[in-house]
Amino acid sequence: MELLDCLGLACPQPVIRCRSAVGNGLECFEVLVDNEPALENVQRFLQSRGYTLSAAAEGPQKWRIRAARDADASVAAAPEEQKEPGQDLRTLVLITTETLGRGDDTLGTKLMENFLATLPELGGRLWRLVLVNGGVKLTARPGPALESLQKLAQQGVSILVCGACLGHYGLLEAKAVGETSNMLDIVTSLDLADKVIRP
Repeated sequence: MELLDCLGLACPQPVIRCRSAVGNGLECFEVLVDNEPALENVQRFLQSRGYTLSAAAEGPQKWRIRAARDADASVAAAPEEQKEPGQDLRTLVLITTETLGRGDDTLGTKLMENFLATLPELGGRLWRLVLVNGGVKLTARPGPALESLQKLAQQGVSILVCGACLGHYGLLEAKAVGETSNMLDIVTSLDLADKVIRP
């Protein structure tokens, strides 16, 4: 069985290596990773491509993922990469900080809370939120911003949260909304969006 040794690789490199393996038609292979964002992102990517997975810890910060393609699965684009003709335009909101604007952080916090609470006014056009850098703190901090994000998720808005950023701020376990993601997903999302809003 082929082994993809991704030890020491930060996201999105493990996902990119897996995408290459899938593209080369590998039916069964193993992946070694040494960080939780890579573990979560690799598993999500491979499941979206029709693989059955098993993962086992091999140490405090080392996991082995075994992937086997389901017999009736085909190599297809992930659902979020497909767009039906006539589908509404997709608006993506890129949030890079926990406050809105510069100057007074107390005011900026209130403005961000109001911004997130008002996003549902975009209706069906609002497709995805991407949170990076300090923006990931909004997914873990109790308060109106987190409540607004949770409501958006319940309404079907996709929320991607940068796993490397969560790790940097020590918030991997504290994240309360959204899907831990990687830079490949983020770049792909920006490319697929019809409109990007960056507050």
